Amino acid sequence: MAIRSTSEGPSATRRGSIAVSLIWLSGLWLVVALIATGILLTSLYSRALDTSLTETLEFHAESLAGALLATGDPLSERIRLADPRFDRPRSGWYWTVRNTDGDLYNLSTSVVGIDLPELDAPANVLGVRTDTYEDAFATEIRAVERTVSLDGERYRILVTGSLSEILELVGEFRGQTFIVLGAVGIMLAMMSGLVARFALKPIDRLSAAIEGVREGENTRVVGAFPREIAPLAEEVNELLRSNSEIIERARNQVGNLAHGLKTPIAVLRNEASASDSQIAQIVVSETDKMSTLVSTYLERARLTARTSIVGKRSDTSAVVTRLARVMAKIHPQRSVRCVADPETTPWFRGDEADLEEIVGNLLDNACKWASDTVQLEAGSASGATGAMVVLRIEDDGPGLSSEEIEQVMRRGVRLDEKTPGSGLGLDIVKELVDVYGGAITFSASRLGGLLVELTLPAARATGSVRSGPA
Repeated sequence: MAIRSTSEGPSATRRGSIAVSLIWLSGLWLVVALIATGILLTSLYSRALDTSLTETLEFHAESLAGALLATGDPLSERIRLADPRFDRPRSGWYWTVRNTDGDLYNLSTSVVGIDLPELDAPANVLGVRTDTYEDAFATEIRAVERTVSLDGERYRILVTGSLSEILELVGEFRGQTFIVLGAVGIMLAMMSGLVARFALKPIDRLSAAIEGVREGENTRVVGAFPREIAPLAEEVNELLRSNSEIIERARNQVGNLAHGLKTPIAVLRNEASASDSQIAQIVVSETDKMSTLVSTYLERARLTARTSIVGKRSDTSAVVTRLARVMAKIHPQRSVRCVADPETTPWFRGDEADLEEIVGNLLDNACKWASDTVQLEAGSASGATGAMVVLRIEDDGPGLSSEEIEQVMRRGVRLDEKTPGSGLGLDIVKELVDVYGGAITFSASRLGGLLVELTLPAARATGSVRSGPA
């Protein structure tokens, strides 16, 4: 049977890492930004090449128009362009001179065997037409056409250039751009991860400082923090101070109330004890109950206040070894064995007096019920909330059934009225275990009696020097 606290309220849950979230968000943003940058650069490069091609074709058209006007004969062989691309067939670089009726007067060597279509695009204010289409060899070309008047006759000069060459250059540029941007993105992502890691270092330090308070290494959060999180550390320290003051005030008030009631109760009991009447006997009986309740709740208030204060830790092996020696003296007819290695037994994350209260009650009960032998073992285990101290107390007595275990864990219930004690020891143990978030398990012992397995939170391992058993 395991006894655990069931009154826990809502607690904070972990929702992943801020650093990982920042890296993912910055990575996604980098991917989007770099892809957009690559597309934009490719578009700008393509537009620049297309503009350069158009300007080159317009220049060639002007050159042909000048040659036509200079010679005065559209059939003249002196109407030529020096660019060798116009001499290669299927190059996409062509020029022709036609009249308005479409009659061909002159052409480049590259046009032989090709029928270039007329442009349908509207002319601009300078009388120049620009359009794109594919030639007979599926080469995409950019065409520029202008009109020249000579001796009353109008001639149309058409010059084309290969747009496929530009598209190939743009494709190569796009591939190189994304390779470079990919490398830049990887470096930026690494830098983003490093920045996120170093930027969140103060939060790690604050978390470690708070954990140090919880583990009992410090009584307040200490350290230098950036101004963004320094107020949080100050608020935690203020909360710790306020919590300590409230607990101390509540403890004093409960103590004052309990001590204030003790005197009237003692007077009533003494006065009633002097009489043999039935009413006097009832008064004595009820005042004894009142005195027990006052002592019990005073002890509960004291324990709760003490265990609510963070920053306590105690040497488990030293405490259990000391208690085993004490119990061996109190119960000389029992053999009390203790197995607690100081090097492997973790420290208890809590007040030493509370650990003594828990283990002392359980060990005392074991000694009372044992036939001859009581054994106490201390070890460690991993729990849902971290490392845990595990204490196993077993005896060779009669043991308990499952029904008896349920009864003995009720407040003040005793199975044998002949055995000395108030019956509140296990209730105090349960109260302390609940406060610390531990657990008690009852089962059959290998010695033949009862095995009590106690699990309590362990303090974080540090370089503290153990004092050893007192």
